Amino acid sequence: MNRRLLTILLVALFIAFIFTFIVYRVIQKQSTAQRAPATVRLVAAKTDIKLGTILSQDNLTTVEIAGVAPKGAILARDGGTALGRGVISDLYEGEPIMDARLAPAGSGGGLAATIPQGMRACAVKVDDVVNVSGFVTPGMRVDVIISGTPPGLQSTAQQTQVSRTLLQNIQVLSAGTEFQKDNDGKAKQVTVVNLLVSPEQAETLSLASNFSIRLVLRNPLDTKVAAVAGTDASALFGGVAAASPKPTKHIVVHKTAAPEPFSIEVLNGSKSSQEKFASPGGHQ
Repeated sequence: MNRRLLTILLVALFIAFIFTFIVYRVIQKQSTAQRAPATVRLVAAKTDIKLGTILSQDNLTTVEIAGVAPKGAILARDGGTALGRGVISDLYEGEPIMDARLAPAGSGGGLAATIPQGMRACAVKVDDVVNVSGFVTPGMRVDVIISGTPPGLQSTAQQTQVSRTLLQNIQVLSAGTEFQKDNDGKAKQVTVVNLLVSPEQAETLSLASNFSIRLVLRNPLDTKVAAVAGTDASALFGGVAAASPKPTKHIVVHKTAAPEPFSIEVLNGSKSSQEKFASPGGHQ
């Protein structure tokens, strides 16, 4: 074979191999780009963050997720918008931070930042037994029941205990304990539950603090307000009033004078004796 022709064939094969490799690489990159999902980088919690915490750079990190960013998520390029804002619900390590989980900028942290516009946080003191055995936690829904003697009956002889459902479907903001002094000046532990209420409901709870308050736990999905009538103590016994004591019978004893005795003189020869006998008539 002509040496010149062989050289041309070898060069042609080499050029064909180069172009084939280039085309293969281009097709491989396009195929990989089509298979790989798009990713987005979001701001996330670096560690567990408690409610009321003011976010700083030490609390934040970034995570990369596949697909489109969830609605309300804070993108990594906008991470500065999360700094200085208060956390209104607990965040956990690695969790992307949603804008709705943060208080508005400039509102600070703590419990006040968790209160929505037009609502109020009202503190209610309850004991450990009444506190649904400690199961009242932030986010729970409760009913508020008061028990006591109505003011109109406190000064009467017929005092009775009345129980009434005061408020229903109330959200719990926080629950904790504090120390207060009793009548003897000794410190005692008191459970305080902060409830999210309207201004009108806050006034009602303020008046109810003079009575015994109980919190009744309810299903968060049950938002129905039931028509519940108040109950008094007599209803626990079927509405039967306590039986009044029977009047005591007085027996009058009339005393009569004892009958006067009478005597008989008995003669026996020269001897005489007196015999006395009782007589109903009292005559001798």
